[in-house]
Amino acid sequence: MQTLQWDAALIAKYNINGPRYTSYPTALALNTAFPQAALFQALASSGSELSLYLHIPFCHKLCYYCGCNKVITRHEHKADTYLDALAAEMALYRPHLQQKVINQLHLGGGTPTFLTEAQLSRLMALLRQHFTILPAAEISIEIDPRSCSDDKLRHLKQLGFNRVSFGVQDLDEKVQIAINRVQDTELIRHQVALCRELGFSSVNLDLIYGLPYQQPASFAETVAEIIRLDPDRISLFSYAHLPERFAAQRKIPGSSLPDAPAKLALMQLAITQLVAAGYQFIGMDHFAKPDDALAKAQQAGNLQRNFQGYTTAGQDALLGLGVSSISQVNGVLWQNSKDLPAYYAAINQQQLAVERGFVLSADDRLRAALISQLICHFELDIAAFSQQWQLPSFWQYFDSALSLLKPFMEDGLVEVYAERIGVTDAGRLWVRSICACFDAYLQQGQQRYSKVV
Repeated sequence: MQTLQWDAALIAKYNINGPRYTSYPTALALNTAFPQAALFQALASSGSELSLYLHIPFCHKLCYYCGCNKVITRHEHKADTYLDALAAEMALYRPHLQQKVINQLHLGGGTPTFLTEAQLSRLMALLRQHFTILPAAEISIEIDPRSCSDDKLRHLKQLGFNRVSFGVQDLDEKVQIAINRVQDTELIRHQVALCRELGFSSVNLDLIYGLPYQQPASFAETVAEIIRLDPDRISLFSYAHLPERFAAQRKIPGSSLPDAPAKLALMQLAITQLVAAGYQFIGMDHFAKPDDALAKAQQAGNLQRNFQGYTTAGQDALLGLGVSSISQVNGVLWQNSKDLPAYYAAINQQQLAVERGFVLSADDRLRAALISQLICHFELDIAAFSQQWQLPSFWQYFDSALSLLKPFMEDGLVEVYAERIGVTDAGRLWVRSICACFDAYLQQGQQRYSKVV
């Protein structure tokens, strides 16, 4: 990948609000008129392998920047009640998954390491009771270093976890205080080293740019320290300040946030440092060592994207369990209730807690495949795509997209030929905006999305 072009005029022109395209249509399309029979039909007609996501909503302490579905509590026993509900939900799905196997399992949150060792053991036992997990399955968990002891890391390894992701965000103490997430750098350094010693196959570290009081010099040092920790993957997320949607973000003064040019400068220095250190820029917000499975998948043209971001599997075969979790299987999307009491109420009545859903049309599936190809691989073979989707005339079908793409073409961000669409190196920053040209739903809710970079 060549050096990115950081043009202030292009930033002002294209840094619009837009989806992250972890699905198409996005979750905004889900509605309460969804018939649950559709999800059972999707499971019945899907392939033999599924990815599994479990949402653990509990956190010991509130991080002000966070927009995730979470429950702040110090009471560990609340997780026992939640595990009871998860067990019942698994049992409801089990008859529909008799011929399926799980190739990926991910625990997210919230804070999955809120769970005690005994609770983690119980959860994994439940999963293995209700699902067939492949011996070579990727089993991963998100970790808050503050809630993960050495013994818990050893226990995770014993339970079969082979990938871990640490939430770092920023190592500067002033930033940490402002977001109410103070964690010692030495603790992170120690836990990453222990993961290597224990033999975890992959370590990911999360960073966020655009947080309060971030400065180029201090953030550059954070990135340098992350590089010294030598993780297999690095996630570099843009902070989306949406205080009207997330009450905790109202504790962050708007005046403490970097303005748009300063925020982009933070992104620029991070990308420059990471690429110079040998990480492959997967796209948007992910970096990986060239020998990592994620990088290899992109190199081989097999990279996928789902509600967890870039992935090696599960694009249209992801089952979500727990409060607020989203599933996507064989062209059907559905989401559990975001409210924990409502989730419990449904499960206690021996019903799935599905609150909203959506069945993709033929046009939705076609556009989803196109957007996925561009956002994962930055190019599209028009002839092969047209043949696969039986399109007699690609540009006749996407005539409105062509006119929307013209400004990007004129600015050198995308190249369009008779047989190929290619996002340039400079255009990779704006791949979300480029994909939006093919989005038939975008204008219905564009204001509800974050800025694209």
